[in-house]
Amino acid sequence: METPKTAEFAHIGKSVIIKGELSGSEDLYVDGQVEGSIELAGNRLIIGPHGQVRANVNAKGVIVQGKLDGNIRASERAELTKSAIAVGDIITQRVAIEEGAYFKGKVDIQKETTKTDGAKSVTAATASAAASSAAASSSATVAMKINPSDGK
Repeated sequence: METPKTAEFAHIGKSVIIKGELSGSEDLYVDGQVEGSIELAGNRLIIGPHGQVRANVNAKGVIVQGKLDGNIRASERAELTKSAIAVGDIITQRVAIEEGAYFKGKVDIQKETTKTDGAKSVTAATASAAASSAAASSSATVAMKINPSDGK
């Protein structure tokens, strides 16, 4: 995922403060403050470098460049850039944590398996021991990039 062009994303500017439930059916770029919850199940969320989010996030893809205090549930991919400060758990299929990013929490990599009885069967695998031990420390700075194989 790349940094958005304004026309492709709904945009919350630096001076905007939102408290409550935020949901939508389009991609969202947040450079202001959001407190509550963010629900973008089929779309992407980018928290810009000035963004400050205190919310649980559910989206297709999430990129954190600013501050996030809350859990991330990304159906496809979660990314923490080098300027990110994130506290909370991440549940996703793919995760990327750039060197220099601050992350405190747990990473669960979800892997879809073949469909059985018309329903998706999902297995969870915890990320590497290094991420787990670093996340358990109260002042952990994670400096790694994780790219799980897709089993193909």
